[in-house]
Amino acid sequence: MPTIPLTTRGAQLLKDELHRLKTVDRPAVITAIAEARAQGDLSENAEYDAARERQGFIEGRIGELEGKLSNAQIIDPKLLDAEGRVVFGATIELEDLVTDKKTTYQIVGDDEADIKVGKISVSSPIARALIGKYAGDVAEVQAPGGLREYEILDVRYE
Repeated sequence: MPTIPLTTRGAQLLKDELHRLKTVDRPAVITAIAEARAQGDLSENAEYDAARERQGFIEGRIGELEGKLSNAQIIDPKLLDAEGRVVFGATIELEDLVTDKKTTYQIVGDDEADIKVGKISVSSPIARALIGKYAGDVAEVQAPGGLREYEILDVRYE
């Protein structure tokens, strides 16, 4: 399995979710299965079926998170010294050259991406177009609505 880039914040979020699944959700579903079993006939017991399905989901997610964390390459953006170049973990201030709208994004791992809070996936078209560029450069991004041009105003590592 290839390494998975994560910021320190993203790795902590995955660790927190894994801890919750193991210490809260897993015991709760085991209790729900035991209670459903106590009701008798399992062949027509919807609560039992639902609890078993939930258990399967939880166990699958635990395995997925453990795999991601074991293959994670954790990068602290504050420790980066990329000499002003756009790299994974960098925070970039952009200006759309058509609309003059300014936007700020941080390039993060796939699991951390959330456009609503300005975090874009390293595998997104805009991040791929920005990687390796410097403040003052213009990046062309092939978006669903056509070609967009963004000027990189600032690159920070925070």
